Amino acid sequence: MTGLTFVAPPPGLGDLIDFELYPVDGATGLFTLEPAGVPELKMFVLDAGVYLPDYRPEISDAQAARIGAVGPDEVGTFVIANHRDGITTVNLLAPIVVNNITDRCAQVILEGQGYAVDSVLS
Repeated sequence: MTGLTFVAPPPGLGDLIDFELYPVDGATGLFTLEPAGVPELKMFVLDAGVYLPDYRPEISDAQAARIGAVGPDEVGTFVIANHRDGITTVNLLAPIVVNNITDRCAQVILEGQGYAVDSVLS
């Protein structure tokens, strides 16, 4: 388990900023992300480096500064995954970027990069 602190609450989750990241047994790079103390609101996230090796989102200097990252090696990327009707989609437009040193994170919007909210994971 890893504690993550969002610099601003993720959309739709009120004022929640403190989350726990739990690995899913037997699935490398798959996690549940749960607001601290509210496990019924969990969502599934994928480590983009494991599942989407060609996914290279470009975050702005301002977005990196929000999480206190000073270089690309400090930033990890997760994408929210949804499984419905036998199809898994991922939100590539709004990844969660994490400062790997401080565990501060933010959900960012990647404008003008051609990514979609519901890309099918193959």
